[in-house]
Amino acid sequence: MSTLVVIGFMLLALFGLPIAFAMGVASLIALWLSGVDMSMVPQRMMHSINSFPLMSIPFFMLAGELMIKAGIVERLIALANTLVGRVRGGMAHVTMLAGAGLATVSGAAVSDASALSSILGPSLSKIYDKGFAAAIVAAAANLGPIIPPSGAMIVYAFMAGSSVSVGGMFMAGVVPGLIICFGFIGVNVWICTRRGWAVTGEPFRISTVLIELRRSLVVLAMPVLVIGGIVGGAFTATEGSAIAVVYSMLLGFLVTRTLKLADLPGLVIRAAITSAVVGALIAFASIITYLMTVDLLPQTLSAVLRALTTDPLAYMALVAVLLFVVGMFLESNAAYIMLVPLLHPIAIQYGIDPLHFGFLFVLNLVIGMLTPPVGVVLFVVSGVTGVRMRELVANAWPYIALMYAVLVLCMLVPSVVTALPRALGY
Repeated sequence: MSTLVVIGFMLLALFGLPIAFAMGVASLIALWLSGVDMSMVPQRMMHSINSFPLMSIPFFMLAGELMIKAGIVERLIALANTLVGRVRGGMAHVTMLAGAGLATVSGAAVSDASALSSILGPSLSKIYDKGFAAAIVAAAANLGPIIPPSGAMIVYAFMAGSSVSVGGMFMAGVVPGLIICFGFIGVNVWICTRRGWAVTGEPFRISTVLIELRRSLVVLAMPVLVIGGIVGGAFTATEGSAIAVVYSMLLGFLVTRTLKLADLPGLVIRAAITSAVVGALIAFASIITYLMTVDLLPQTLSAVLRALTTDPLAYMALVAVLLFVVGMFLESNAAYIMLVPLLHPIAIQYGIDPLHFGFLFVLNLVIGMLTPPVGVVLFVVSGVTGVRMRELVANAWPYIALMYAVLVLCMLVPSVVTALPRALGY
C-alpha cells in the first residue's frame, strides 16, 4: 500500500494536481486496490483536523494579516533605520531587522515576503541592484517560520504528538533565529563592501531612536504579551493566537488607525484560504498515515536505518540530506505532514532530544523555501519585484549557505537549540 501511495502521489503531483488532492486521490486508490473498508475515510479525515491546537494556525495567520494592514512594517522599518541605517549596507540591515520584527507577529514566510517586497522592494532597488535587493527581501522573509510564533512549528508539534509542545518549539527557535538574523547582517556587510555601495541613511541619534522606540512600543509589546503568556503558562498557544488577533485589531483601529472595517472581509478570507490549505493537507495525510501504519512502514524504515547506522548524529545527517532533496521539490507543509510521523519516532529511538530534532527538521524545510525549483519564497518575491528567478537565486546563495552553516552548528551543538527551552521548563 505504501508503494502505491508514493507512486500515485508522485505521478499526480507531476501532472499538476494540487498537493493536498494528489495525496487524497493516491490514498483512495491505494485503499480501493487493497480492499480496505472505505467508510473509515471521512471519519479519519474529520478526526485529524478536529483539534484545538490546530485552531492557532488560522488565528496567527489572521493576526499577521491584521498587523501588516495596521502599518506595523512601517513602524518597524522606521525603528530599524534609526539604529542601523547609517552604516554600510544600512538599508539591507533595516530589511533584516524589519523581517525579524515582522516574524514575531506573523509566523509565515509567504506573507512576510509579500509585505516586505511591496514596502521595501522599491527603496532597496534604488540603492542596490535589483537582484541583490530581491535576495535581501527573500532572506528576511525566511526568518518568519524560525522566530516565534511559527506556523511551521505548530504543524510540526501537532504531527509529532505529545513528545513536543508548541511553546517548547517556539523557544527552540529564538537563539538560532537571532544567530541567522545577525549572520544575514554580516553577509550584507560583506557583499556591500565587496561591491562598493555607498553608506546611506540618516546619522545615528539617540533622540531619534527614543522617538521611534516609543512609537513602536505598542507593536513590540505584542510578541512579549503573546509569546510570554504561552511560555509562562498563562494561556495555551491557541488562546494566545486569539489574543494576538484582538490585539492586532485594537492596534489597527485605535493606534495606527489604518485598519478599516471594510478591510476585514478580505483579510479574513486570505487567512482562511491559507489555513484551509493546511487543513486539507492534514486531513488527506491522515489517510496516508493510516495506510503506512497498517503497512508497518515506520517499523521497516526504523530497522533499515538502524542497520545503516546506530549513531544519532549520522541519523540527523541522513534526515538533513533527505529533507534537502524533499525541500527542493515538495511544499513544506506537505513535507511536515507526510514525514514527521515517520521520522520523529525514529529520532526518539536514537535518543535524540525531540525539541532538537524538531527544530532541525523545521529549519531544513525553511531553507527549502529559498531553494529552487519549488522555493515558494523565491516565487513570491520574484512575482512582486519582477526580478527573474535566475538573478534572484544567483544573489540569494550566500544567505542559503549561511542558513546551512547554522543548521550544521545546531546539529553539532544541541544546546544552541535546547538551552533556552530547557531553562524555561520545556
